Amino acid sequence: MRRREFLKYSAMGAMGTMLGTVPGLSWAADKAVHWLTWENLAYDKYVADFTKSTGISIEKGFIGSDDEQFAKIRAGGGADWDLITPGLDKVELYVAADLLQPLDLSKIPNAAKRYAPFMNTPLGKKDGQVYGLPFYWGINPIVYRADLMDKEPDWSTLFEGEKYKGRLAMRDYALEAIAIAAMYVGIPRERIFKMDDKELAECKKACIAQKKLLRTYWNSIADLTNLFATGEVVCAFSWVPPYYDLRAKGINMGMAKPKEGVIGWCDTCAIPKDASPEGAAAAHELINYVIGPDYGYKLALDGPYAISTSTARDRLTPEEQERIFIKDIGVMDSFVWKENPADYGKWVRIWNEVKAS
Repeated sequence: MRRREFLKYSAMGAMGTMLGTVPGLSWAADKAVHWLTWENLAYDKYVADFTKSTGISIEKGFIGSDDEQFAKIRAGGGADWDLITPGLDKVELYVAADLLQPLDLSKIPNAAKRYAPFMNTPLGKKDGQVYGLPFYWGINPIVYRADLMDKEPDWSTLFEGEKYKGRLAMRDYALEAIAIAAMYVGIPRERIFKMDDKELAECKKACIAQKKLLRTYWNSIADLTNLFATGEVVCAFSWVPPYYDLRAKGINMGMAKPKEGVIGWCDTCAIPKDASPEGAAAAHELINYVIGPDYGYKLALDGPYAISTSTARDRLTPEEQERIFIKDIGVMDSFVWKENPADYGKWVRIWNEVKAS
């Protein structure tokens, strides 16, 4: 018995026990959507209005990584979930494995208000159909202790910053680490995720040389935040939260977006192929809500993250727009959007060799 069937029939049994002796009453299942996503996207304060307005309850499951999510669905979990949250660069893997169903954009009217980069991207699509609809997005910049550095860093700081040796950090993730090395050595943006062996070897050499400058390869953003707070790390390739969290505590933090490019990321809404028709219908309603004005406004203030549409933009002050990079949408021109390399296994092997060097 699948997870959702167990929950359904457990509820039916309990309700039957309560109502079985009352003439004229019968149990009817509530409408529900089963959503597998990141915990910070499904807080009750974000989605309570959806349930209130539609009568559709949300049963949530949380992921720790995109790889974990893919493994769950590929192992047969597609029938347990109506809506999942793959990275835009990962949707093609789900489609290749025949794990997703195409979305019906006529049931997602807010999709018509996507920003141009998300409307025009070839990612998340196949044969003219959308399988992963861009949902929310952001950047992974350089974050630094402005009070402990003499100028704004760029990618060269993380590869040549002898002055800060032992106080620099990179994320332990092959895709991003090698892509950043590519920007540093001057690989054209359009080639970064299509590099040949010679170009990958150049990136590997740069990463090996970089290793001696680093305090750590971080995995936990909480750990990196603590290292910033103590001054053990003064500059790192990072996610955005340490910048805001530590500024709120009075620490003079900086955020740099190097001219060579900055890593942009986007997660999507996708419906597993094995979702029931009723579940898929409810999922379309939830997708429309999470790229709409109410959810988008709450996520912008509290995340802080931007959704893929302009539906909430006019409700935000210029300062709030700037915080999530939508005051000037042209900033996206500097983004290096993550893609899935044709032989990502080779990238992982190179990265493991770097760490073992």
